[in-house]
Amino acid sequence: QVQLVESGGGLVQAGGSLRLSCAASGRTFSSYTMGWFRQAPGNEREFVAAISRTGGTTFYADSVKGRFTISRDNAKNTVYLQMNSLKPEDTAVYYCAADRVMGTILIRRDAREYDYWGQGTQVTVSS
Repeated sequence: QVQLVESGGGLVQAGGSLRLSCAASGRTFSSYTMGWFRQAPGNEREFVAAISRTGGTTFYADSVKGRFTISRDNAKNTVYLQMNSLKPEDTAVYYCAADRVMGTILIRRDAREYDYWGQGTQVTVSS
């Protein structure tokens, strides 16, 4: 069982930056690929970024590539999402999630593959 708690959301002007954090409980954090997803009102939950168990591989949605950076600190059981050059269309509730990938799989983008989810943190970008 893994419990995830996000923090760092808030209100920011367009062009600004925020850093989200997701703290995980348990001693098996490094066994999980970690992902960030977001959901805006009326929209489905969408993939934002993910990072492999060791942090050596990352993957981003095209909409955030070059602006967002995902990282993790396995010693602190924490995954981060640094968001720069924010746009109003980035406004959403952001969720972190843990995926217990097996074998040679490094990263998956399908939310249905993820096993554990945080409660979400609101990010609002004003124009």
